[in-house]
Amino acid sequence: MASNTTPVYGNYHGYYSKRPSVRDPRLSLLPPSFFTGKTVLDIGCNEGWVTCEIAQIWGAARVVGVDMDETLIRGAWRRRRSLWSQQFPEQDLIERKEDDNSSRISERAKFDGDTDSRSFDYFPVSCEHSHEPLPIPTNTTTEGRFPTSVIFRTTDWLAEPDSERYDIVTALSITKWIHLNYGDDGIERFFRKVHQSLNAGGILVLEPQTWETYAKAKRMDEKLRENAKHLKLHPDDFPTILQDIGFGPPRHLGSVGEGGVCEATTHPSHH
Repeated sequence: MASNTTPVYGNYHGYYSKRPSVRDPRLSLLPPSFFTGKTVLDIGCNEGWVTCEIAQIWGAARVVGVDMDETLIRGAWRRRRSLWSQQFPEQDLIERKEDDNSSRISERAKFDGDTDSRSFDYFPVSCEHSHEPLPIPTNTTTEGRFPTSVIFRTTDWLAEPDSERYDIVTALSITKWIHLNYGDDGIERFFRKVHQSLNAGGILVLEPQTWETYAKAKRMDEKLRENAKHLKLHPDDFPTILQDIGFGPPRHLGSVGEGGVCEATTHPSHH
């Protein structure tokens, strides 16, 4: 699905090779406990770097990454396993002696969100290539914790039926592609569906691309060029659309990407 050589849906391959940092700077604009214990939908997840970070470093209870490109989703599953293989292991501390008596101190080296960032890349990548990636845990005690807290799906999320609801939806650098492919009606349907997919009081984290970036994107494909001729809405109109749908006033958090990151919260009783 959507594995074309031309990334008309923004499905760039190797996108994160240009963003080599483990931590995405866009997430740094959010409060430290923002994702802790939350259920999250990451739309247009690409190869899953942000999706995995939200679970592994930010402590989300469950994160679902969706993308139309099957090749990217396969890469996302590999990313999850690779990060798990590099992470500091949870293990019983070794036996130590006290006086003349030997006793085993059985304490767990707990992994939590306050752990030093070196815990996330404790083992070098070369270990994975030399010894193969670690298997993903299958026991139920790991539920709600990385890596089992992360899953990926290949899907056209805008076209699929409504199903699960989430505490947070992230939509980073994807609105331009939705807008150019599906028009004004499509971007409004997207925001409406996000609203329906959020729990009461849920939050949309949005990074809309600026109108100026549409010019380069539409030159990639004749369909995008044709669709662009009929667009009347601009990204500057998105805050009004969100509020008309039922979100509160969007709050601008800062700019480290294409168009700045903002958050919009649903009303406590919107369902």
